[in-house]
Amino acid sequence: MARGFSKVILMGNLTRDIEMRTTPSGQNVANFTLAVSRTWRNQNGQSQDQTSFINCVAWGRTGETIAQYVKKGSPLLVSGRLDQRSYDDKDGNKRSVVEVTVEDFTFVGGGRAENTTPNTIPANNSGSSQGVAIEDIDDKPIDLSEIPF
Repeated sequence: MARGFSKVILMGNLTRDIEMRTTPSGQNVANFTLAVSRTWRNQNGQSQDQTSFINCVAWGRTGETIAQYVKKGSPLLVSGRLDQRSYDDKDGNKRSVVEVTVEDFTFVGGGRAENTTPNTIPANNSGSSQGVAIEDIDDKPIDLSEIPF
């Protein structure tokens, strides 16, 4: 019998600040929603836009790291799997939700306010004290003669 496969890769912007909570067992979990937009041309050649709002869940250190460095409006690239869960709402009605369980992520974009030091993020999810600096890139044209290859 064939095994199933679920892999999702999304890039979008956070619609709100991340909601962090701790489960009764002590596990940290971050909940957030990504607004993922796409643009296409219809039969008449007119540009059409559509935005999907995708609920995401990040557990443990992954969720903690995302919550530490992003906020509403921040771009984020996530990959993970689709999960479906059911619950009873306040009125006792059965509800079902499909969400992305984040397994990996990449901070997208960057930038910082003037007169501030560069942001530093962990080089990996192990929580090591080593970090990688995020620097702004000027909007100057790239001089191809400066590329060493």
